[in-house]
Amino acid sequence: MNTTRRQVLAGLTLAATLGPSPAGAVPRRLMPKDFLWGSAISAHQSEGNNTNSDSWLLEHLPETVFKEPSGSACDSYNRYAQDFAIARSLGLNCYRFGIEWARIEPEEGRFSQTELDHYVQVLASCRAHGLLPIVTYNHFTVPLWFAQRGGWEAADSPDLFARFCEHATRALGDQIGMASPFNEANIHLLVKVFRMTATPEHRARRVAMIAAAARKTNAPRFSSILFAEPDRIEPNLLAAHAKAYQAIKAGPGDFPVGVTLTTQAVEAVGENSLAPLVEATLYGGWWDAVNQSDFVGVQAYTRIRVDAKGPTGAPAGAEMTAAGYEYYPQALGSVIRLAAAKTRKPIYVTESGIATDDDTRRVAWLNDSVAEVEKCLHEGIDVRSYIYWSLLDNFEWTQGYSQHFGLVAVDRTSFIRTPKPSARHLAGLIRGN
Repeated sequence: MNTTRRQVLAGLTLAATLGPSPAGAVPRRLMPKDFLWGSAISAHQSEGNNTNSDSWLLEHLPETVFKEPSGSACDSYNRYAQDFAIARSLGLNCYRFGIEWARIEPEEGRFSQTELDHYVQVLASCRAHGLLPIVTYNHFTVPLWFAQRGGWEAADSPDLFARFCEHATRALGDQIGMASPFNEANIHLLVKVFRMTATPEHRARRVAMIAAAARKTNAPRFSSILFAEPDRIEPNLLAAHAKAYQAIKAGPGDFPVGVTLTTQAVEAVGENSLAPLVEATLYGGWWDAVNQSDFVGVQAYTRIRVDAKGPTGAPAGAEMTAAGYEYYPQALGSVIRLAAAKTRKPIYVTESGIATDDDTRRVAWLNDSVAEVEKCLHEGIDVRSYIYWSLLDNFEWTQGYSQHFGLVAVDRTSFIRTPKPSARHLAGLIRGN
């Protein structure tokens, strides 16, 4: 859908309602002149009606582990100009979002020019709003045909993904500002860590869902990244990143292409802690991939405490977020320092956020997280962004719409966007620079 004057004006009208940041709530921050302030979102979680994806099928199975289907999500497929206008009104200068493979290549080898043209318009609108487009080529979801033939378990999956990246870049590359082939390229390894403490019932429900998907689609091996066997897909994902990097760098466009990682801080508890094993498991071969790319994106939400038996719970009395894990913004500083120790590549904070219905805690999260970035800068670490997850309250995978990470609330029926006080606060933080 073309960007209409009505959409732009609707976004600007919302922006006018933001008003000033709460008095006295904004500490002064001093970031580099070219520092990137942004928010992040994914295609499936915000666009809506991604009917040709693996996740859409899984969400609608009787055996699903998803609390609810994604449906129309935030209708960002049609309302992207509103989202860009809100982001710019907050003083953001970049916007991280995904293009949806399941839309662009709905059938194996057939690429939709209509969908490529749509994303050309999205990118042009992003730039017209003064935002640097940071593009994710794959944010977990894949075309249904790709999942039916084995997903990332298939030996030729790296070549198929590289082919998609080549076609997408050919159409979009001259508008892209930065890119990563994958969101959280090591997400499957975080799943592997979590399985160390998962109950048999938890595991069985996920196995049953994937088996039901295979029956539903008459697929010999249906596979979806968040529910696959991590060791089986790790080599193919590493190869897919390497091939996609080359395909994207071939252009058109001349922009950095990096690796974004899930980088939860791993902390040892007591004697004989398995923390070194957990950390090695979490990152696998991905630091080597970083060193063959242009930058690393760190994405931190909490810490993982590890004792002699494996991951353990939060300390007694710790504050917990609505996502069920510990409120611990100090994790961001920890993972930035880890990245600085592992690579000489520039470091971008590509996600940092909190699920909460108490917006005062989101304000505190922003203060604490930005302070961590500031400390790392003062230590001489090359940190170049703070990108908050997420601009909008959106679809949070198996948790549906129950968790609210957004700076902006979205009415589930009308899709009206309502900025929260934390959005005004972030605008104040940025103005302070």
